[in-house]
Amino acid sequence: MSTGLANSPTDFSRSGLAFWWTVFVGVLLVILGLLIGAGGGWLIALGGSWYYLPAGIALLISGALLLRGNVAGVWLYVLTWIATLAWAYWEVGMDGWGLMPRVLAPTVILVFVLLTLPAFGRRRVNRLGAYATTSATLVLACAFGFHHLTMTARSQETPAIGPATTATPTNGATGQPDMAAHPAGPDWPVYGGSELATRYSPVKQINAGNVSQLTKVWEFHTGDMPDKAAKDMYSPENTPLEVNGHLYACSAKGIVISANAATGKEEWRFDPKVPDDAIPYGASCRGVAYYAKPGAGAGQPCATRIVWGTLDAKLIAIDAMNGKLCGDFGQQGIVDLTQGIGETVPGWYSVTAPPTIVRGIAVVGAQVKDGQAEDAPSGVVRGYDVISGKLVWAWDIGHPDRRGAPPAGDTYTRGTPNMWTVAAADPQLGYVYLPLGNAAVDYYGVDRKDFENQYNSSIVAIDVTTGRPVWHFQTVHHDLWDYDLGSQPTLVDFPMADGKVPAIVVPSKQGQIYVLDRKTGKPLFPVDERPVPSGGVEPDKLSKTQPYSGYAHLDQPALTEKKMWGMSPLDQLYCRIQFHRASYQGEYTPPTVDKPFIEYPGYNGGSDWGSVAVDTDDGILIANYNDMPNYDQLLPREKADQLGFKSIAQGGSSKKAKDIGDPQMGSPYAISVNAGWRLSTGLLCSEPPYGHIRAIDLKTGKTLWDEPLGSAVENGPWGIPSMLPLDIGTPNNGGPLVTAGGLIFIAAATDNKLRAIDIKTGKLVWQTDLPAGGQTTPMTYEVGGRQYVVIAPGGHHFMETKVGDDVIAYALPKS
Repeated sequence: MSTGLANSPTDFSRSGLAFWWTVFVGVLLVILGLLIGAGGGWLIALGGSWYYLPAGIALLISGALLLRGNVAGVWLYVLTWIATLAWAYWEVGMDGWGLMPRVLAPTVILVFVLLTLPAFGRRRVNRLGAYATTSATLVLACAFGFHHLTMTARSQETPAIGPATTATPTNGATGQPDMAAHPAGPDWPVYGGSELATRYSPVKQINAGNVSQLTKVWEFHTGDMPDKAAKDMYSPENTPLEVNGHLYACSAKGIVISANAATGKEEWRFDPKVPDDAIPYGASCRGVAYYAKPGAGAGQPCATRIVWGTLDAKLIAIDAMNGKLCGDFGQQGIVDLTQGIGETVPGWYSVTAPPTIVRGIAVVGAQVKDGQAEDAPSGVVRGYDVISGKLVWAWDIGHPDRRGAPPAGDTYTRGTPNMWTVAAADPQLGYVYLPLGNAAVDYYGVDRKDFENQYNSSIVAIDVTTGRPVWHFQTVHHDLWDYDLGSQPTLVDFPMADGKVPAIVVPSKQGQIYVLDRKTGKPLFPVDERPVPSGGVEPDKLSKTQPYSGYAHLDQPALTEKKMWGMSPLDQLYCRIQFHRASYQGEYTPPTVDKPFIEYPGYNGGSDWGSVAVDTDDGILIANYNDMPNYDQLLPREKADQLGFKSIAQGGSSKKAKDIGDPQMGSPYAISVNAGWRLSTGLLCSEPPYGHIRAIDLKTGKTLWDEPLGSAVENGPWGIPSMLPLDIGTPNNGGPLVTAGGLIFIAAATDNKLRAIDIKTGKLVWQTDLPAGGQTTPMTYEVGGRQYVVIAPGGHHFMETKVGDDVIAYALPKS
């Protein structure tokens, strides 16, 4: 019986391998056809694309023909491949990232299929080849005609959900220029560069013309590396300070180190001995605060001091000159921040951000490990005398008339919104600006009190001398998406038609950037209350509208099935099915229990704790941001109990439950969170880029340029680095530094690189490899006439980058 394969004596010895190769390819096509066809049928039933079902059938038939020795299987696959190209172009045009999962794997398989041709007789190959060429021409003509008709129809459609539009200012405010601006000079004395948090330095020795000569000039190590118990919990996120030639850095567990800012040589260190069990989500110390006591002599103990909070909830003050505890502060240099907090356990109530010191008062919040329980420790924000350590005031939103500590037997109001990130301050006004997070818990809000709903996810101006709120502005109403304000706000003198207005710029996780009068909290640009989706498990509690900024926004258009991604057509098909299985109505899709819901943007931003930077001289705002969805679902309490969900106060969840999400004890539901909507390969279901950096005209809010941030060299399936220098735009954590030299310095991305970018063009002008993940913000200063750029690349467990303990300085050659 003839198999159709070449079997002449001459061909047989040559085609033995070809025969088995053809069998292999035939089996491969049959398997792929079954998978894609079955998935395609499911996708159609869900209301998705019709491409996969006929493509799967064609692959199945093509594989079967090859197994029967029929060369028609080759040409059927060629036709399928051509049709796939036409379909891919119809869906995404010439978008390279969009085309990759649609055509790369089919093209590789095309090569496999064409390599089976030697197994067939030449006459049959030629005859069927001519037939296939004619058919392919007809298929392509039909495909491009259909594409033209579809695109014409689409151009007449109005999208249901779109991003905020840029508008002109409506407030012709008459405020005078703010004379209290404190820009960083040769020093970098405050986290964010100054109390105003512009992350801008006027130092300009390094510029776009000479930055290519930048080289590493010194490096030291903190020595703080995780042991086995904490190996998946380190995320230092540190930005050092520099004052009068001394550099002050803190490690993941709060070890403070002073080094010579010109040489990197260690001067002293202080170890607060933080235990591993105090680590919350991650071991972080974003920074410390520096304070010089007015009128104090140079030789007086603690005339200058370093103040910072620790993971085990202590506020510590040490002498900036020798690292010894300040005996006049608290109890021999230490204040116990758990006083008045009530029930807590190690890791539930921690300080990861530096205090903000204004008018001699150190303002301190805390990170309350969220998602644990409705009865969480309080989000109280407190002000302490920076010299004595005495409590000056406590702002507890559950007790608005009480300014001191709670009476004996009582606690600060539990479960209230907390400030886990860094505040900004206006010393002239005497206001400190608090970015607040969520009330406990994140994804269920039926039990929240009215005062919690009032301040949840808000920026709050506090009079630092009294501790009383002056105004507040809410960025999310009844937040059920963990859209807490993670970014430190930035204070600028905003250019308006009638002059400059003291303003506050508030970036948000959902991508909106609000610009407010920092005296009154009133928007300087329109804020539209737009209708948002309803439904979910608490439709009566949801806000019918959410505030959209008319200034600038980082959020992208709503997701569609065509934006699903993956490594291959199978991945993409799976993600398309998942997309249609989930509840998704655009931004602010409410949490659901009967099926997953898509949260887009995800809780990692938009803009997160890295915040924005502002070139105050040229009027340019720089924002790096993430563009990834979450794939979440509420889990009924009974199911959550079966999976082993427990709060940290109950000893913590089982490892399986921890990998899924958070317990949300006290509410009817735990939450399952797939941050970034990741596949089992580690790749994401949404199409890249996942991280960007954008320049925005400060005056108008218009985008000047926007570029992907981060390459694929350290990223790939199953955590295997691809080594491909493609600007995929990776997830990023950390912020930008802007200098008067016309440069942006930024790491943040997951490719372990520090970059210098020309602020005017967005073009990369310099980069260097870091020894660990750069999930932090660099800083700069000048000592002895030489400018240094310093970064502490500590890596990040959540971003899955290498952990390190380096602090590194770069400068131009002395010559």
